[in-house]
Amino acid sequence: MTSRVLILTAKFNDTVTRSLELGARQTLEEAQAKVKSLWVPGAFELPVAAQKAAKTGNWDAIVCLGCVIRGETPHFDLVSSQVASGIMKVSLDSGIPVIFGVLATDTVDQAMNRSGLKLGNKGVESAHAALAMVKVLRELN
Repeated sequence: MTSRVLILTAKFNDTVTRSLELGARQTLEEAQAKVKSLWVPGAFELPVAAQKAAKTGNWDAIVCLGCVIRGETPHFDLVSSQVASGIMKVSLDSGIPVIFGVLATDTVDQAMNRSGLKLGNKGVESAHAALAMVKVLRELN
């Protein structure tokens, strides 16, 4: 059975997030999933978009991608923790796997390393997690 997966990606820090999205989309397409990709302004907007998508019943999984880089203010801590909590809440409330593929790094270099621009790609890993969770939930039904 074909999996239907939505990728939601934050535009903020788009050099990093474009690479995450590309890795996730290619991974899902290689697995022959039906994929749609949408962009939101920033990581903070991911949970509400995921919630709206989950309520449609159109998706077997939702992959949320973004990048929050620590700055000189506490903004990083506020955004990253709230995004993580929001994404988890949507997943638990909906019963749909909503994958947390949001990088929270201290530096731009760390973000580049994790987005496929230097080393591994967390977008690819998030896509694999989505596919694995769809399979597990189907087995549980």
